[in-house]
Amino acid sequence: MVSGKINYIAAREGAMIEKGQLLASLDPENYRIAKEIADANAAQIQDEYDRLNLMHERGSISESDYSKISNGLKMARAQQRLHTKNLAETRLYSPFRGVLLKRGVEVGEIIGAGLPLFGVSDIRLVHVNASVPETDLRFIKMGVKAKIVVPSIDSAFTGQVIEVGSLAEPTTRAFSVRMEVRNPDGTLRPGMTAEIQIPSGRQEEVIRVPGEAVLRDMDNTAYVFVVDEVKRRAFRRKISLGKIDENGIAVAAGLVQGELVVVGGQHKLQNGSLVALKQAL
Repeated sequence: MVSGKINYIAAREGAMIEKGQLLASLDPENYRIAKEIADANAAQIQDEYDRLNLMHERGSISESDYSKISNGLKMARAQQRLHTKNLAETRLYSPFRGVLLKRGVEVGEIIGAGLPLFGVSDIRLVHVNASVPETDLRFIKMGVKAKIVVPSIDSAFTGQVIEVGSLAEPTTRAFSVRMEVRNPDGTLRPGMTAEIQIPSGRQEEVIRVPGEAVLRDMDNTAYVFVVDEVKRRAFRRKISLGKIDENGIAVAAGLVQGELVVVGGQHKLQNGSLVALKQAL
């Protein structure tokens, strides 16, 4: 809440942070001097007030003079509280227990008031977001249990549906679903990708694409290039991914059976790029 020069940082990204732990501090010298001045000024005016207050009780000074010194004392005390607060604000503490996700400053940097310095998240309870095709939305209910498989750490968790979207994503016609997963030991971290398994009670044909056909945006959104045989152009299409196995990656939403998907050289394509169709021998 105050500006200054960073002189201490307690932890690095990925570290566990306890509630009330000191995260960083500013060089407090200027704020300490300002508080000492305010303390001295308040003490001086307090002495003067005490002297004039005795005279006021004896009727020796006018009401205007007494009012002036009374207001002066109030202002001095307010300045004292303000500088005390500013000095305390040179030390930044974590408001809760969590993991340090992002550190935006280094020792020696000069920062302004209100600048975000750290990203701290309580990951003991995490949310997992998924996209569900409109054909399967009827199987998703509030409170339904889901199996959360995280390949990167070779672990599975149990989640519970807490939100079901009411508006479909225009391109994939999929609905957003959010699940809540308990994560007491901090194994799950923000940004991980997971496979969500929710029993639907039915079997159906699955569309699969080769793993090399799938590209990802900066925000980790999966997409492929689909060929329009009439226009002879390749168009970018967002997709929702399902299970990965030896036959490829299942596509939960975004593709229909029979569409042509580019599986080679798609990194060089742009949305609407011309393509040449050749008959396989």
